[in-house]
Parts: sequence; structure tokens; C-alpha cells
Amino acid sequence: MSEKEENELPENGDHTSWSESPYLIIKGFLMGSADIVPGVSGGTMALITGIYNRLIFAIKSVDATTISNTLKLRFKTVFEHFHWKFLLLLFTGIFLAIIFFTRVVPLQVYMFTHPEIVYGLFFGLIVGSIFLLVGEIESSKRSWKNLIPLTAGALFGFWIVTLVPTDTPETFWFVFISGAISICAMILPGISGSYLLLIFRKYDYILAQFGEIGGIDTVAAIFNLIPFILGAITGLALFSRLLSWLLKHQYAVTLLVLIGFLIGSLYVIWPYQERTFTESVRDVQVLPISDPLVQDLMERDESFMAPRYQRIGKELTPDAAFDQFRRVEVETVSRKLISSDPFFPTNMSEDLKEKTNVNGGIFGVIVGLIMIAGISLLRKASGNTNLRDKK
Repeated sequence: MSEKEENELPENGDHTSWSESPYLIIKGFLMGSADIVPGVSGGTMALITGIYNRLIFAIKSVDATTISNTLKLRFKTVFEHFHWKFLLLLFTGIFLAIIFFTRVVPLQVYMFTHPEIVYGLFFGLIVGSIFLLVGEIESSKRSWKNLIPLTAGALFGFWIVTLVPTDTPETFWFVFISGAISICAMILPGISGSYLLLIFRKYDYILAQFGEIGGIDTVAAIFNLIPFILGAITGLALFSRLLSWLLKHQYAVTLLVLIGFLIGSLYVIWPYQERTFTESVRDVQVLPISDPLVQDLMERDESFMAPRYQRIGKELTPDAAFDQFRRVEVETVSRKLISSDPFFPTNMSEDLKEKTNVNGGIFGVIVGLIMIAGISLLRKASGNTNLRDKK
């Protein structure tokens, strides 16, 4: 489908053909990858790849007409009205990206093992995104009055970061709200859903649940994801029309508020932070001391730095005469970030110097900025990326 055809796409009816399958799956994978990484939104990636208007129309097709015809079992009418083919292919790519970055390249683990590099990458992506979004505002509309929505957004962003408690619950309602709010990023260029999850301290939790799918805890992980999925569906239904209207009728002001929000929220993504974690035991196994897992854990000098790890607990039979009768507890421990205090690498204590990878943080920021430069080139190559022309 040509760029002209996409821009003239009518709101009613799905014009997706199966020949587009590989392209839409790849674009969905890019959107999913962007949403996994805090700092770049899936909506921005949809804008870059030229499918933003089709995404908005597809989401809008999930309306009262679609629901009514579904309840009345009028499936032929549903398929004619609902953009199911487009969304199926797009979400296939998004799902593949989520699986890739939780099973193959587990970002939730690297955030614990290499925090300076990972957060540095996120920080560079966000800073680059700010400059990228500023370019969306026409030069004729840039004036000192822009400082009002920009400052308001920055103050609001900083307020959110400092207001939300560092130790958020994993209850149904909070995970539901986290899903409802973070899903906005899928249709809103300029703000990342995973970034919002990071603020709500649910980024590593959600990725960990996806990472458990396919393992022994698959059923538990799916149940834990249900409130997040329900929240995401609710968020799409409530916010899609509002956000698309704001970007169409109040484009510059909305974008400035979002840019300000990103500026104010950089506080929580700064790569150099003194992080405090809390640990809780999620499972306990009783194994013989000769078990290979027990032997491996006993040989470790320290606990593995990850969101979830195993360690040796109490020895249940310390008086046993022979090793084959000795039993120990193997605890599965969940580690969660509860607070973080940013600092500058030029002002570190000796203890922080030993734990901080300064060069890794700088490297991450540079890579993030380079990635944004590449995205900028993609924007220019795609052409006609102004949101107001996409509706």
C-alpha cells in the first residue's frame, strides 16, 4: 500500500490484504520493541512506519456497532466493520517482540545486572525523543507561550515521579490501573508505556510474568497478567478517541505537554542511582544436600543480582551422620526495587565507586542517542509524518 493510499484511507472498512502480512508483522515487532524499552513509544514507531492513521481507525472500529453485532452473532457484519485483519497482524508482531525481550533478551534481568548501561540507554532514548518531538512543532507556532504547557508538563511529570510510592502493590486493581494508563503509549506518540510502568514500579513485574510463560509457572503468570490485560483493553477503549481528538485539534499544545512530561520524568531514568531493594521468599523446596542445584548454590560467593533468584535456606537435618540424609531448603527469592536516589558520578562515596559502572552509563546514553538518530532518519524516509495529516 502506497503512502498516498494510506493517507487517504477511509475510517470505515479494513483495507488490509494478506500480502501485507510480513510488513505489518515487522512493523508490529518494532512497535512492541519500542514499548518494551522505556523511553520510546509504540505510537511513535507507528508514526514512523506510516501506519498511525490505520492504527487509530482500527482501534476506533472496536465500537458499539462491533460489540452489538458480536453479541447478536452477526459475525459477517463484524468482520466487515472491525479491522480484525490489520490488528491481528500488528499484534502478532507486538507479541513476538514481547516474547523476544523477555525470553531471548531478558531486559528485566539486565536492569538488575547492568543497571547503568540499561538505564543509560533509556535516558539517551528519552532525551533524544524530546528533541525528536520538538521537531514536530511547526516553527511558525513556536513562541514564548509554548513555555506554559511545556513547564506544566515538566512539573506534572516530576510530581508523578515523586508522588507515586516506590513500593507499589501487586494487587488486581493497581495492576489493572497500570495496564490502563500504560497502554495509552500504543496510540500516543512521544510517551512510552514501559516508561509509565517503570514509574509505577511494574515494569520488571510485568516482564517477569511474560518471561514465566512456557515454564513451570505458566498458569500463575497468565493469571497475574489478567488484570493488566483487562486494564489495557479498558485503556484503549477510553483513551483512543480522546487522545486522537487532542492530537488532531490541539496538536502543538498536547505535544508540548508531553515533552514537558518527559523532561520532568528524567529524574527516575538517570543511570546513576543508589538503588534499594526488598526481598521476599516466594517458594521453598526441600532438597538433599547432594543435589546439583544445592551444590551450585553453595559454591556461589554471593546472590545472583536478578529480579528472581534461588538461595540456600535452613538446613533441616544438621545432625545427620551421612550427606545422603542431609536436607536443606532452597528458597526462590523475588527482589523488587523500592527506592532510588540519583547522584552524579563525580560525587560518589568509595562504596558507590565500587558498585557503579560509570563508563557503562555513558555508553548506554550514547547508544540511546544513536538509536534516536536512526529513528529520525526513518521518519524522514517515511515522509508526511505530521499527525494532523494522519486523521
